[in-house]
Amino acid sequence: MTIAVLFGLLFLCMFMGMPIAIALGLSSVATILMFSNDSLASISLKLFEATSEHYTLLAIPFFILSSAFLSTGGVARRLINFAIDSVGHVKGGLAMASVMACMLFAAVSGSSPATVAAIGSIVIVGMVKAGYPKAFAAGVIANAGTLGILIPPSIVMLVYAAATEVSASRMFMAGFIPGLMMGGILMLAIYIVARIKGLPSQPFPGFAALAFSGARALGGLMLIIIVLGSIYGGVASPTEAASVAAVYAWLVSVWGYRDIGPLKDVAWRKEGENALAMLARNLVLLPVVMVRSFTDKEVNHVVKDAAKVSIMLLFIIANAMLFAHVLTTERIPHTIAETIVAWGLPAWGFLIVVNILLLIAGNFMEPSAILLIMAPILFPIAVQLGIDPIHLGIIMVVNMEIGMLTPPVGLNLFVTAGITGESMGWAIKAALPWLGLLLIFLILITYIPQISLFLPDYLDSLRGYKS
Repeated sequence: MTIAVLFGLLFLCMFMGMPIAIALGLSSVATILMFSNDSLASISLKLFEATSEHYTLLAIPFFILSSAFLSTGGVARRLINFAIDSVGHVKGGLAMASVMACMLFAAVSGSSPATVAAIGSIVIVGMVKAGYPKAFAAGVIANAGTLGILIPPSIVMLVYAAATEVSASRMFMAGFIPGLMMGGILMLAIYIVARIKGLPSQPFPGFAALAFSGARALGGLMLIIIVLGSIYGGVASPTEAASVAAVYAWLVSVWGYRDIGPLKDVAWRKEGENALAMLARNLVLLPVVMVRSFTDKEVNHVVKDAAKVSIMLLFIIANAMLFAHVLTTERIPHTIAETIVAWGLPAWGFLIVVNILLLIAGNFMEPSAILLIMAPILFPIAVQLGIDPIHLGIIMVVNMEIGMLTPPVGLNLFVTAGITGESMGWAIKAALPWLGLLLIFLILITYIPQISLFLPDYLDSLRGYKS
């Protein structure tokens, strides 16, 4: 009865058009009042504990802030130029460079919609001008943008880690090889299509131009090394790395590239200025930038936008944690787990059920909400069946990638439609041919666990954690 009321109220609220956070909170509170001995005071305490007791969640606003600075600070444009110089000379190279740029930006943003918006707003127009069909360009970017939640650091992975109490660092390690693999599959498919359709390529700019564009993109590329290097090397936790990333992203955008902020119109080097004088002058400007950033309109706008997204996401997480609390206290996951195990369902059969459930849920709900609802239910079943929790997490993240491309709540589709000025139906048709690759990739990730587990297991063995 408790299960029926809890989920019945949740889906009723969602079908009425209620925001997912309110639907989660309302169904949880109603179930507690009807079936539990908990008081209203305990509910408010649980809402507070939902975020305050999960140190990993603190990384989310920091990664969102760093992503906001990098999206507006010219990093995306420099990464695109570097990617074009790297692979643009191959057949279909501009589209392949777009995928490469999405992979690089994903490694500094942690968000799929942000990746599509930052990269797509620049490269789709460029691909169309170069002779690529507009639907082809949009479909490539919509799908490549999903790598934003698979290539670490990933906000969705942090949410899964908080919901299941697994290591966020191991989740990041587990997503690295699948992210590179998915990007490689997309680039290979683009090359094959380009050969068949005779799509254009760019002339090779030369090694000097490649080195120059690489040096210009180094500000963004260094963030990948700082964040992932510190986490994989055991120097910092994801939360500590995220806080460093936020400060570094501000520094690169406002003081380094100077596309926004108080130094926007100030050149790094004045005419006739020697290198030593240039360095001294810009070092003197650094504390000035730190003070003036507090009152700069552009910097404040970036911080406000990041704060809005963070508050929205953390509000969803807090209510979802309350929902998970009800699930746990009422022993709902254990009841479901015992029922499924009693069916005698093998691990491979259970994973089929998991994928079907998540693919359906991805049509109607936002990824973080799906993880926070489904992970507490699926996690104990997976453990009983001998499925590695990290492997389960990557399977869920890949399902969330596909959910980004399926209507009516496919976030990447909305962003793609917005930046191209086309209808939602057009965006769906553009993304659909590439969706099959993601489904094939999902099968590989589901039934070849070592794709996900090789890197975390190998790094753990180097540290002496595993034999």
